[in-house]
Amino acid sequence: MLTVNQIARFLEAFAPLELAESWDNVGLLVGDRQAEVERAMTCLTITPESAAEAVQSGAQLIVTHHPLPFRPLKQLTTDTPEGQLLWTLMRAGVSVYSPHTAFDSAARGINQHLAEGLGLEEIAPLVLREETKSSEPIGAGRMGTLKPALTLADFAARVKKFFQLEMVQTVGDADAKLTKVAVACGSAGEFLSPARLQGCQALLTGETRFHTCLEVQAWGMSMVLAGHYATERFAVERLAAVLGDEFAELSVWASRRERDPLTWG
Repeated sequence: MLTVNQIARFLEAFAPLELAESWDNVGLLVGDRQAEVERAMTCLTITPESAAEAVQSGAQLIVTHHPLPFRPLKQLTTDTPEGQLLWTLMRAGVSVYSPHTAFDSAARGINQHLAEGLGLEEIAPLVLREETKSSEPIGAGRMGTLKPALTLADFAARVKKFFQLEMVQTVGDADAKLTKVAVACGSAGEFLSPARLQGCQALLTGETRFHTCLEVQAWGMSMVLAGHYATERFAVERLAAVLGDEFAELSVWASRRERDPLTWG
């Protein structure tokens, strides 16, 4: 019998919780560790649509990238959208695990896959973690070199191809030559300063503040914004495959109802 605890322990090894940011809420967030799991679903975010899919499909576990709950709760009632989702899942016996920023930074995590998928070489963590149990360099974000160098326009085209997007947003001169690039999934404008200090000419992330874009211009750097959903959702699908490979007896899938809430008009 496969249990919630067995899957949680595997995920803790796959994306060590020590890699999570201090403000994050990661690990097993809802559920009974001894509960049996035959069906599991991965998703980027627990929404009414993805929660309903899990319940209707008979999942006993959701592995969600974005935590639910994220902040401490004083009450758990259906008076709030968050409470409604949690109450629905708990009544159906669905446990919730979130690796979030631990998965972002893991050796086989989102940012590593981003860097590899975009053809970067000499890949290394952008911000090193000093105190970890790993013997290898571990940290947040990734940086690497482009060989040969690409213009910002060509790099943006590569990003669109990798994510299968029709358009992305860019900051900077389209003809600027890029030889060293930083990547950080989701909303990661705070990685601009580390990227600059590491000698990167560009940062790829999902989204950021307007004033961060102005800062990019002021430093003479470049930025590509591919959308929060796009820069993380692909990894949720890979995680489902990882779990399926690890646990042959587990039926696991990435949410089929989840959609990017943002559309381009």
